[in-house]
Amino acid sequence: MSTAVATQTRYSPEDLLAMPDGTGYELVDGRLVETNMGAESSLVGGELYFRMRLHCRDRELGLVFPADNGYQCFPHKPGLVRRPDVSFVRPGRLPGDVAPKGWITIPPDLAVEVVSPKDRVYELDEKLADYRKVRVPLVWVINPEGRIATIYRADGSIRLLFEDDELSGEDIIPGFRCPLREILPPREQPEPAQPAPTAPDGPQ
Repeated sequence: MSTAVATQTRYSPEDLLAMPDGTGYELVDGRLVETNMGAESSLVGGELYFRMRLHCRDRELGLVFPADNGYQCFPHKPGLVRRPDVSFVRPGRLPGDVAPKGWITIPPDLAVEVVSPKDRVYELDEKLADYRKVRVPLVWVINPEGRIATIYRADGSIRLLFEDDELSGEDIIPGFRCPLREILPPREQPEPAQPAPTAPDGPQ
């Protein structure tokens, strides 16, 4: 997810693209917004990307992108650049089905956000509102700490998944299914109980 960076400098999408270290930021209202994830959230996003990539590559279903890819596809905010933690674009939507050199200027067919412990709720809400305005067909918000995922569809329907449920590509990524439990971190095991100290023997 993301955290705003305190700065008075205003940047354009072209500025962000030219930055040597710009892959760690989104661009919101001309401000750089950090997209750094904790290790746990990064691992969840990476595991999901790997599974989606294998499924789509073998079946030629489309392009799957990791977290450093950006979308400049928001008519209501032309300078906005969003970076989902994982995203997917179906065949036939990009020229020649080839990733462009710069930002992708069409909305993804699927966007995935993996929540980190320090993420701000209002920033996630803003991002979901942006996805909704450009009618991203399917959005997954995965919360590793809560061990749940929330599914948002362009028709306004919402579904909550628990760790025993599975993510489904529905008609966006045909045939893709992934048990949520398999991409979540293992549950913390309680520390074994320590034996109670025994009282010392009294004098004989």
